[in-house]
Amino acid sequence: EHHCIMAQRLFYPTLRNSLRCFGTTPGWQTEAVAVPQAPSAPLILNETSEIDKNVAEVAREAWIETLDPSGENLHVGLIHLHPKVFATYPRLDIIHENVVWQQKYRMVNTSHTKLRSEVRGGGRKPWPQKGTGRARHGSIRSPLWKGGGVVHGPRAFTTQFYMLSFGKRIMGLTSTLSAKFAQDDLKIVENLDMPSDEAGFLEKLCEDRCWGPSVLFVDDCDLMPRNITVATDTINHINLMPVYGLNVYSMLKHNTVVLTVSASQCIEERILHHLNKPDYHLINCAKCYNK
Repeated sequence: EHHCIMAQRLFYPTLRNSLRCFGTTPGWQTEAVAVPQAPSAPLILNETSEIDKNVAEVAREAWIETLDPSGENLHVGLIHLHPKVFATYPRLDIIHENVVWQQKYRMVNTSHTKLRSEVRGGGRKPWPQKGTGRARHGSIRSPLWKGGGVVHGPRAFTTQFYMLSFGKRIMGLTSTLSAKFAQDDLKIVENLDMPSDEAGFLEKLCEDRCWGPSVLFVDDCDLMPRNITVATDTINHINLMPVYGLNVYSMLKHNTVVLTVSASQCIEERILHHLNKPDYHLINCAKCYNK
């Protein structure tokens, strides 16, 4: 009888759910019971990178949320994040270099001073070279005179632009994403669809989920859904950004970064592509990059 039950378990797996295997009364082997149906499994997105696949045992997991609070559960699934993008050691020096670079490359100096050739007047020699007892001068617009030209003064429309090395820009993105993820300031949502286009609804949503006063939503395209576009039109501290515009300064400027599932996958694909380039060690070298 014991061997018969073991054969049923091995060769007829459907009977295991219909047999009552923990009975003590006679005839329990054939007594059928009603088994409730299991709830639908949540959405689990595994790491499917074509570049670096040996990360299954160290992949980071994050909840996939939804922007529709009317549902029964705000968490609709799990997503596995690549550790080389979202779990690297945060280099604060590299993050600082990226912030300084972004602040300086958009600075344009508009202060302007005139040279002696640009100042009006002063074409005639003020007095003769000799015989007056005064110092010799050739023009009243000399830098020695009040109202004259300025030597080595600021000139308009001079920039402080310089190019940060490509490797430091990639490392700045991975360090900032990893720091945000470690501080629980990086959220993953299924999409940016909202049931309302009111600004108050979005503000209350961010407040209820403790996302902080400023939030950055990132999607894989620059055409966002209508409701969230209209809702953020009058809110200065909640912004939308396509994935190709993601940068270190914007992520640090906002308290919480909210990525869609497609945006997180696009970020992983692009960053892993550059990290696994055969000439990445040359790209990261400033001397080789400037050649």
